[in-house]
Amino acid sequence: MNRINLSPNSLNLYLECQHCFWLDKKMGIKRPPPYPYALNSAVDTLLKEEFDLYRQRDEVHPMISENKIPARLFKNQMLLNQWRDNFQGIRYYDNDLKATLFGAVDDILEFQGGSLAALDYKSTGSKVAHVYDRFQLQLDAYTFLLEKNGYKTPRKGYLAFYIVDKDKGFIDRLPFRKEMHEIETNPLDIYEIFKDAVEVLHHDTPPVHSPDCAFGKYVSNAKTFIA
Repeated sequence: MNRINLSPNSLNLYLECQHCFWLDKKMGIKRPPPYPYALNSAVDTLLKEEFDLYRQRDEVHPMISENKIPARLFKNQMLLNQWRDNFQGIRYYDNDLKATLFGAVDDILEFQGGSLAALDYKSTGSKVAHVYDRFQLQLDAYTFLLEKNGYKTPRKGYLAFYIVDKDKGFIDRLPFRKEMHEIETNPLDIYEIFKDAVEVLHHDTPPVHSPDCAFGKYVSNAKTFIA
């Protein structure tokens, strides 16, 4: 535990189940991975290319103008590439905790006066765009990280949803409808969650599974069956 590096996903795991979090971050024992979302990753890559093209042209992306967001795409492509990198991201090292919190953003919006807000792309096959708790935590953490790096923020984050429009059918391409969700962010609780998560990692034994942890229930039932 000489180097503790946590991300918004790590904090979300901590809030879901401290036992699973401890196993993952301290012992390297991860939950069984879900089915890979290759299509979502492909859409994410294509969206970054599209938004970067508008950035290079210094043009307002339609998702921004159509939703009347008084912002433009963050112009510093080199810095954005660093913040997008899963191994770098935007980082904050806490000297007291001896730990780093970092996050890899999809994009950044810049408002008049220089304040910055995270823009995250989401693609889904559901009929309705759901703003899950983990999305809120993610945007709260990005706001926290931006502020810790000296940037002003509007205490907002944005989710650009690309929703497969199944009513239009499939003709050589997936039809999408688009929604932009503006989310009020609260970074004030992030440090406490970060601090508590780091404290758990200093324990020699893991906490118990959360009562609603499906993985904990599986292990408990398996032990009962074997016994």
